[in-house]
Amino acid sequence: MTKKRTTTELVRFETLADMSPKPLSKRAKAMTDEDIAEAVARDPDAIDTSAPGFWDEAEVRMPEPKGQITLRIDRDVLQWFRTTGKGYQTRMNAVLRSYMEAHKETG
Repeated sequence: MTKKRTTTELVRFETLADMSPKPLSKRAKAMTDEDIAEAVARDPDAIDTSAPGFWDEAEVRMPEPKGQITLRIDRDVLQWFRTTGKGYQTRMNAVLRSYMEAHKETG
């Protein structure tokens, strides 16, 4: 097996409205409003945000800004996280946070 070199172009958007949405699959395009409503009803994680009072106690919480550093990581570890796709740095942060929180509790 040979490694294929790829280049990735960094694209930045000023607003979310500037982003092009991913195209819908043929299956999604074929769904009727009733099909979609049934799928939502079957989804155990679906939350009805239109229910009266749902947003009454909502607070906007801005995330803490991230710190930028240079970090030396074993190449195989970095490559593995990169193969997990977009958002790999966020996943690396989540792993480090989990480790930190587990060790805070034990002292």
